[in-house]
Amino acid sequence: MGHRITTQSRGKGGPTYRAPSHRYKAALRHVNSTGGLVRGIVEDIEHDPARNAPLALVRLENGTKVSILATEGMGVGDQVAWGEGAEVKNGNTLPLAQIPAGTFICNIEAQPNDGGKFVRSGGVQAVVVDRTEDRVGVTMPSGKTKWFSSRCRATVGIVAGGGRGEKPFVKAGKKYHKMKNTASNWPRVRGVAMNVIDHPFGGGGHQHAGRPKTVSRGTPPGRAVGHIAARRTGLSKK
Repeated sequence: MGHRITTQSRGKGGPTYRAPSHRYKAALRHVNSTGGLVRGIVEDIEHDPARNAPLALVRLENGTKVSILATEGMGVGDQVAWGEGAEVKNGNTLPLAQIPAGTFICNIEAQPNDGGKFVRSGGVQAVVVDRTEDRVGVTMPSGKTKWFSSRCRATVGIVAGGGRGEKPFVKAGKKYHKMKNTASNWPRVRGVAMNVIDHPFGGGGHQHAGRPKTVSRGTPPGRAVGHIAARRTGLSKK
């Protein structure tokens, strides 16, 4: 029997493919504003070793310190607010029902008061585009429109940390430390470069797949490589 391929190892689970939660500084949940409008002052902008976006350390009116997802343009001394009645400005968090169409938003809740689930990566943003009586349509970073409850909260602005992909790694050491913070196995060896017992694409007199790269959805894990359940194959006709 051949060796286990990467997809089999990933499916089994283990420390290699588990998110390094011990590296995260904070959960980055929206402040609870059910009791009314909550305000705070940004005291510092911090680096989170497990994220692509910086954090903002905020001191609330009651003296509590919380970490939130920093937005572009946010700086030390800025005032931010959570809840109904908050001003629609950069860094404030309020229900989608109160955010005008065309506004850039981030850290959107999937369900009311769940703390924020969508659009949290560095440099990304969503746009409010439409609304009904109890739902709000939002264009996601993928380009698709997703509908949320009008009571779901979101932060006004674009997540800070954009443009991180424009700077090259230059050397393997920097790429190593970056990949240590992800749930993946690095470096990744090409299947065609392996031996025949290590991968379905391995072996042969020269490096070639030797079999169709498109496989069905129900393919066993030992064969599930290449284009899995591809909707189409071949060159695209533009």
